[in-house]
Amino acid sequence: MTPDTDQIEQPSGVPAAAPIGRRERFVDDPRKKSVMLAMLLSVMPGLGQVYVGYYNLGFRNILVICGLIAILATGDLDDLEPVVGLFIAFYWLHNVVDAGRRASFYNQALAGLRPMDLPEDTKMPQPLGSFVGGVLLIAAGLLLFAHTMFRVPIDWLAQWWPLALVGAGAWLIYADRRSKAAEAAEAGQPGS
Repeated sequence: MTPDTDQIEQPSGVPAAAPIGRRERFVDDPRKKSVMLAMLLSVMPGLGQVYVGYYNLGFRNILVICGLIAILATGDLDDLEPVVGLFIAFYWLHNVVDAGRRASFYNQALAGLRPMDLPEDTKMPQPLGSFVGGVLLIAAGLLLFAHTMFRVPIDWLAQWWPLALVGAGAWLIYADRRSKAAEAAEAGQPGS
């Protein structure tokens, strides 16, 4: 370096380094997601979306596939088994392709190649949601433990399981109303 400039002098015969552009920074970004890994993980429904950061969508995909398989396993669909089976196959394939596309869009957004914000869905689940999920897992675990260890009958579960869907729907409505009320209260406060 010379005292009157801030540039580094290049030795003769050595080509000057090219400026680093957006594409070169993108290659080395540690937040970059592998498209192929996202698609491979989605062979198990929802895991590719969770890998990319779409936690809510990933868990919804898992629930849809598991629910449809459980419905098929009951054998109560009469003549609708082929239709439900084809829908499962389509949904599963869509899940794999969607994970790859989301990983690609995520990478493009990180590199600044695609002028878009990363979706809000990439946030971690809220603490209250984790609390409710934890309570439900504990209750299910205790019920199954009581059945296997103490022979507590759970035949009633086959008839009453739709109430779990009613409870989940009620919880979603409650959470939506609560978040809208919080937004309205925040918008109404002066200085916020």
